[in-house]
Amino acid sequence: MKIQLIDIAHARSGDKGNTANVGLIALEPEWYELLRKAVTVARVRRHFRGMVSRVDRYELPNLSALNFLLHDALDGGGTISLKTDAQGKVYSTALLRMEVPVPVAVARKARKGAR
Repeated sequence: MKIQLIDIAHARSGDKGNTANVGLIALEPEWYELLRKAVTVARVRRHFRGMVSRVDRYELPNLSALNFLLHDALDGGGTISLKTDAQGKVYSTALLRMEVPVPVAVARKARKGAR
């Protein structure tokens, strides 16, 4: 079954020069492994196709989180970019819209806990 990441994670993003930094944190520690397997560099790169040049991923198992660097996402960075979101704050919301496959039991639990 497919659900959006917002059902099993939350995220924060910001800027590091011309690179957007997105932290993706599992809402339940047991969902971290699901995120680790489903939210790959290739899938994130496809999700942001045409918006970034490269994606790096860092695993933070002690925080049940993944951190992504989205290179060349900010048109030069916050101080020179003419983009509406020059600090990359909406990249977290955009990533949370990605759909990932999950077991039915996870989808049911996630929907019960929906905000």
